Amino acid sequence: MENGVTANEVALEIQGLSKRYPNGVLALDDVSLRIGPGMFGLLGRNGAGKSTLMRILATLQEADSGSVRLGDIDVLHEKERVRRCLGYLPQEFGLYPKVTALDLLDHLARLKGLRDTRQRRDVVSALLRRTNLYEARHRRLGGFSGGMKQRFGIAQALLNSPRLIIVDEPTAGLDPEERARFHGLLAEIGEEVVVLLSTHIVSDVSDLCRHMAILHEGRVLHVGDPLSLTARLEGRLWQRLVEKNELVASTRDLHVISTRRLAGKLRLRVFAEHRPDASFEAVTPDLEDFYFFALGSPPAEDKAVELPRQAVAS
Repeated sequence: MENGVTANEVALEIQGLSKRYPNGVLALDDVSLRIGPGMFGLLGRNGAGKSTLMRILATLQEADSGSVRLGDIDVLHEKERVRRCLGYLPQEFGLYPKVTALDLLDHLARLKGLRDTRQRRDVVSALLRRTNLYEARHRRLGGFSGGMKQRFGIAQALLNSPRLIIVDEPTAGLDPEERARFHGLLAEIGEEVVVLLSTHIVSDVSDLCRHMAILHEGRVLHVGDPLSLTARLEGRLWQRLVEKNELVASTRDLHVISTRRLAGKLRLRVFAEHRPDASFEAVTPDLEDFYFFALGSPPAEDKAVELPRQAVAS
C-alpha cells in the first residue's frame, strides 16, 4: 500500500497536470498525485494552485495537459460520468437565502436524478440528520450561520452517493465550535470515499488527513502522511523568545522557519542540525513547522539534510 491506496481500491490518479492562464500565470506545473479512499489534504498558500486543481477535477475548467482518472473514468474527457459520482463543495457556495433547507435540498436531489418522491424524501431527511440540520430544516437558509451553511453544502455534495468528494477551503471563517463540528462530519465521510480537502489552514490537515501534499506555485513539493513529514524535523528545531529590536541580530546566519508574537515578544523557531547557542531550546515540531520549512529554502551548509523539493505519490 502506498499513500493509502491498495491494489483493489479505486484511486484518483493525476499525472502531469498543467494549466497556464491567458495572463501567463502558470497555475499548475506538472502535478502528479495518486489518492485512495479517505481524507487527503492539499495544503498551500492562497494562489498556490489549489483551487485551479479543484475546478479541473470538478470538470469546471480545462487542463492544458496531463491526465486524471478516477477508477475507470477519464476525468478530463468523460465529464458527465464524473459529475454523476462527484460531490463538490466549492470555496464560494451560493444559497438561495429565502428558501428553506428542506426545500432546497429536495430540489437539488431532483436535479441529481432522484425522481421517486418517497426515496428522495428519505434521502433528504437522512442527510439533514447526518449533517445535524434536521431540526433547522424549515428555516430559511439566509438565517443559517456560516457553519450551518457549510454543513448544508456537505449535505448537497452527498446526494448522489459520490465516489469522489472535493471540499475547497471548507472551514475558512468558521468559529472554533463550528470548525470542530465540521471536522467531525468530514472525518466521518472520509472513511467511505475519496475526499480531497483543499485548504491553507494547517490544522485542518493535521487533524483530519492521513495523507497530504504541499502545493506551492503550482508544483507539488512534498507528499506523505502528516506524522512522517513532521518527524523529518525531529531534533533539528529550536526556539527562543526575543524582543522585536533583537530580531535582526538574532536571526543573522540562522535558518528561520517562523516568527510569532507570544506574550509581548517574538517566538523565533529555527532549523539547525545542532543547538545554535545556549539561548535556544529544543522543541517538538508540528505540521505547521514542516509546512513553513517546506516553503523555504535550507541554507547552503544544510544541503546534506535538505528535503526533496518535489515528490510524487504513486
